[in-house]
Amino acid sequence: MLLVWLYGVMVVGAVSRSVYQIATGFDRAPLAYSLSALAGVVYGFITYTLVRGGERARRAALVCCAAELVGVLTVGTWTLVEPSAFPDATVWSDYGMGYIFIPVLLPLSALYWLRASRTRQPDAS
Repeated sequence: MLLVWLYGVMVVGAVSRSVYQIATGFDRAPLAYSLSALAGVVYGFITYTLVRGGERARRAALVCCAAELVGVLTVGTWTLVEPSAFPDATVWSDYGMGYIFIPVLLPLSALYWLRASRTRQPDAS
């Protein structure tokens, strides 16, 4: 339940941030603002799969959380190595430092929980 709540908060944060940024100054940092919007979509899909439940949703959440982690690590590293490419921050900039590092910790926690919950489920065979 905590993961669903945290992902829900991140949906609101990322989507509202990107909508505002895109509406008020997309030409200033289109890459950064587009990546924030993408983060919001990813968070929304993960929230949906966690709420939906079931094995198929769990597998989809695993794939999305892994992709999210790759995105956070890639964008986080990119913003440190080439800061000029990002005139404004994204949700995943500096590994989510603007969000108290939740963007990097959340997929790690979710991946751990999703894998652990699979091993606790009774075997259907």
